Amino acid sequence: MDGKTVALRALIQASMYGVVILFILLLLNAVQVLLVIYAGILLAVLLHGMSAWTAHKTGLPEEWSLALSILVPLAVLGVGGWLIVPDVADQASDLADRLPRAVEALKQYVLQFDWANRLWASRERLQQWMPESSSGVGAIAGVLSSSLNALGNLVFAVFVGLFLAVRPQLYIHGSMRLIPKDKRGRARAIANATGATLRSWLIAKLSAMAAIGVLTTLGLWLLGIDLALVLGFIAAMLSFIPNFGPIASVIPAALIALFESPEKAFYVLLLYIAVQIFESYLLTPLLQQHLVDLPPALLLAMQVLLGTLAGVLGIILATPLTAAGMVIVRMWYVEDMLGDKVEQHGQSDKRV
Repeated sequence: MDGKTVALRALIQASMYGVVILFILLLLNAVQVLLVIYAGILLAVLLHGMSAWTAHKTGLPEEWSLALSILVPLAVLGVGGWLIVPDVADQASDLADRLPRAVEALKQYVLQFDWANRLWASRERLQQWMPESSSGVGAIAGVLSSSLNALGNLVFAVFVGLFLAVRPQLYIHGSMRLIPKDKRGRARAIANATGATLRSWLIAKLSAMAAIGVLTTLGLWLLGIDLALVLGFIAAMLSFIPNFGPIASVIPAALIALFESPEKAFYVLLLYIAVQIFESYLLTPLLQQHLVDLPPALLLAMQVLLGTLAGVLGIILATPLTAAGMVIVRMWYVEDMLGDKVEQHGQSDKRV
């Protein structure tokens, strides 16, 4: 082999490595966009499942079933919003006004201790070295930018989900054409299994969120917390995020209760712990008994990894991404490549 051939082969290999590295860098820089697209796919999976269920029960054509699957939930949300949104908005405004006062009261209480005073003094000395843009106008601009970015991502995900739900076969057939013909049947089976897992997980998760919202609101109302409605809504929304969501949801409720009395704050903590135990050990296992079991350590690792790459959006979508990934790994790698057939029973895997 002459020198020119060796040089050409080395150049081709280096070019391929460069293309792979550029592709990886592109994916890392576009990870937030990919996650927003995945959120749209989740919405499409949910709408398609509701449409198929409606068509099966009513015998309506697919287009009418999809329209009902979109319009009926929107009508229910519209009526519910008309009934409770004014109260939630008023309570949210009251919460925004009272939280800073509750935080200030907690700070004054903690600063009674010498160790807290020294720690706070150290913090103030550190702030003197921080640039002025790190607070004030810079912080407000950051909040506004993040809010607009989140709103834009939400609108984009909704449109992606609607387009995918209206003509799902167009995108499925197009994707299948990228796979060798002899592998398309198995690829379609894996895609169907992944979609079924995500659809079941979404329905179970939404049901659990509704239950958490109702139980939290009722419990806070019985404890005499006047912002029970908005705090219950926050608990329901944040329960979509495992591990971190329940911890974040208890903070405003505990602060508001602590502003009234330490005893009430203690009872609020007990309420949130009880609701979390009910959701984690009874409700969720019952709703997700036919789904793949998600190892807690793997789920936490995925949340941290995606949170580092994409922020809050990565943490929110870590669970459905992990669930879909486990189905794909089980069917494509473990069963097909390794030949280790696995049959699922409930939440456990049984080798056959």
